[in-house]
Amino acid sequence: MESHAEFLRVETLDSALSEAIKRDWRTAPGLSARELAILTYVEKLTRHAYKMVAEDLDALRDVGLDDTGILQVNLIASWFNYINRVADGLGVGKAERAVGHATMTP
Repeated sequence: MESHAEFLRVETLDSALSEAIKRDWRTAPGLSARELAILTYVEKLTRHAYKMVAEDLDALRDVGLDDTGILQVNLIASWFNYINRVADGLGVGKAERAVGHATMTP
């Protein structure tokens, strides 16, 4: 979460927004209806992918995303979910527990 918040801070140049989203995106000030819909979709995809229904896609269409945009949101979120699970599963960021740590350090 720390690295994602830092990427957001760098991208937006807005530390307050980055911190507010990190705390709870639902209460972060200034997010558009489109951004909130995307975050709602991404959270559900991340936490409960097996519960996704057509209405989840409709909510994104309602804020102006077309099928290409929806696919892009889905692929980006899914890729981060995948790579975070790979990193967590190998202990990346927890140097003393990382698989292959001895070979990764100089």
